Amino acid sequence: MMEGQLRASNGSRGPVINERELVMITVIGTIASPIAGTNAYRIGQDGRPRILPGTGGIVLSHRVGDPCVGIAGDHIEPGVSIRNETRSVKGDRDGPNQALQLLTCIGNIARAVSGAAAGAVGTVTGKHGGIDTILVDFPLHAMRRMAIGDRIQVYACGVGTRLAEHPEVAVFNAAPRLLAQWGLRTEGARLSVPVTHLIPSALMGSGLGKSDVGRGDYDIQMFDLPTIRRHGLGTLRFGDLVAITDADHRFGRSFARGHLAIGCVVHGESSVAGHGPGIATLLTGPARVFVLRRDAQANVAEVLAIRSAAAGRKNLPLAMRERRWRLRGRHPPLKRNPRIDAHARQSS
Repeated sequence: MMEGQLRASNGSRGPVINERELVMITVIGTIASPIAGTNAYRIGQDGRPRILPGTGGIVLSHRVGDPCVGIAGDHIEPGVSIRNETRSVKGDRDGPNQALQLLTCIGNIARAVSGAAAGAVGTVTGKHGGIDTILVDFPLHAMRRMAIGDRIQVYACGVGTRLAEHPEVAVFNAAPRLLAQWGLRTEGARLSVPVTHLIPSALMGSGLGKSDVGRGDYDIQMFDLPTIRRHGLGTLRFGDLVAITDADHRFGRSFARGHLAIGCVVHGESSVAGHGPGIATLLTGPARVFVLRRDAQANVAEVLAIRSAAAGRKNLPLAMRERRWRLRGRHPPLKRNPRIDAHARQSS
């Protein structure tokens, strides 16, 4: 499915899923602390060392719907990052966290069950492999009251979903409410799907080759400026619903011509080789069974009515921005972040 085949749909209807068969089960995690290694530096693909904020914690400055490129950070996870760090006496020692990762779906409801913000309700917006966290967006006033270690319970539902009229399309990591509100449409034998971007599989890096896509994500490499411009990757936002061409995710992440994978942007850019904004898989199958339609509102923040997504503005990855500043011999103009200022006022 190439760029010229993106089009609007007419006379269509939503897909039928096996909702009555699905199980809802609770899983739980605690708000995970950011972690850092003994060496504070990350070596970029350009060979330059950088000290940057990374995964974990409660990110107050960036939420689902905000740009994920143009950040002085590495693999930033918007909102609240949770992980279940209890150890199981049966099976794998990290079984509780593996269950949290596997059973949670994007669009599931989550609730704070301890801490000063107990009772606050949020929405799962992503899952991040490697660090093995689940990402949850809460209203900003609730996140300001939260603390590392607060417990977040997720009402997990969506694993086992099938599209009754589209047996060749495999569904992963998608809550029923996401599928219902996304704008999916059945057009004859094909499934029409709104997306914001088309991404060539040649750009996909870290996470490629995993034997399943029920946990984690894989990253878009953003180290070639002409490619970034050609595919509009500088406008990517947390929560964007994007299509990856020539990618087959039915039994893991692999390159396969004539196949398509559609997923959600879950974490931010990275300067490290092989890394970049992360994509969690939602739908995959032969390209011939899909019709893609370009829609700037195809973002989890908009689809699930969490908040308004930011307008897609063009940004460059950090390494490219730094190179431009060096060539021009000056630093960029300083601009205040209104969300950071608001939090400072709230905390004073």
